[in-house]
Amino acid sequence: MFYSLLSLACLMLLGVAALPPPLKTIPSTHPSVYLHGRWDDNVGSWWAGTGFKLNIVNLHNLYINLGEHTTQPAAAVAVSIDGGPYFSVNFTEFSNTVPLGDSIQKKDAKVTTLVEINVQGWQNNRIEFKSVSVNADASFIPYRPKSRVFQFVGDSLSAGQYLPLGVNQAWPFLVARKLKAESKINAQPGATFIDMESYGNAHGVSYQFWKTEDTGYIWQQDHNYTTAWDVRKEQTKTTDLVIHIGANDASHGVPQEEFIETYLTFLEKLKQASPALQNVYILTPFGWPHEGGVVDYYYDGVYAKVVEEWKREVGPRSSLRTHLVDCTGWIAFEDVFPDNVHPNVQGHQTIADKLVKVVSAK
Repeated sequence: MFYSLLSLACLMLLGVAALPPPLKTIPSTHPSVYLHGRWDDNVGSWWAGTGFKLNIVNLHNLYINLGEHTTQPAAAVAVSIDGGPYFSVNFTEFSNTVPLGDSIQKKDAKVTTLVEINVQGWQNNRIEFKSVSVNADASFIPYRPKSRVFQFVGDSLSAGQYLPLGVNQAWPFLVARKLKAESKINAQPGATFIDMESYGNAHGVSYQFWKTEDTGYIWQQDHNYTTAWDVRKEQTKTTDLVIHIGANDASHGVPQEEFIETYLTFLEKLKQASPALQNVYILTPFGWPHEGGVVDYYYDGVYAKVVEEWKREVGPRSSLRTHLVDCTGWIAFEDVFPDNVHPNVQGHQTIADKLVKVVSAK
């Protein structure tokens, strides 16, 4: 008896602080969890940039609970607290602690904290999102998405390939953030726009865009199939479409006529599925910069033809505005990784700043 009382006293003096706090848990399908991007029926993520947002009052502890179909050994995600800079965290199966920082602990109990979490990569990017746990005295408030919604379509030059934080440092994500808008990004490294096999991608983006899964589905043992994605059922409705694509088509020698036809067909299909669409921005290539100021471009004049033919198809009375964005000279050799000539962190920031100016002026 003496030892039991002594043990209890020791626990009271030394162990209470180490005990986990009481928690409340809600499922990932709860209305207070704002999911964006592409999620399958198992609430499993696909495509770089897919993620969720949480508004939580009196937040002190946050745990994200994941299932067995999460990338092994870990999936890298980017986390932002209250709109601050993103930082990287490796999420694994089971419970994951989200670092909140000292400033959160000092907040008033009635203050709301915004937490944003997105998968970083275009591969090894799957999280099976089961639930969210927070301190028991916290409360959830539904996130209200912004009215302006950008849909970005592209390849490695838009997916943030080679960047430390992946797509969360890429120009599409930066543009939407700077313009205080929501973003949806469907970009796949190595993929063509036309539907063909390319550099490990079973399909082109014009096909895969209409699927829940990205082209990495063919490498998954538990989910090596595709399911249809209905753009019309998305929670946020696209108001602005931005497309930068064609590098891989050009590398495969895809004829200009076939590329243009694919482009126009894709635009028409997306227009029909997106009644809120107001602006289409068709970007010309950033090019491949080299030392000495030389930049290699591709499909010269093709994007202007796309815009010309598309405007003819929609007609002069259409409320849809289509813009050709000439990106010639936007980046130089110092804006790319020397070994693969893809935009580096500075390069993506440069592209984002220039595009924000263009969009703001329209």
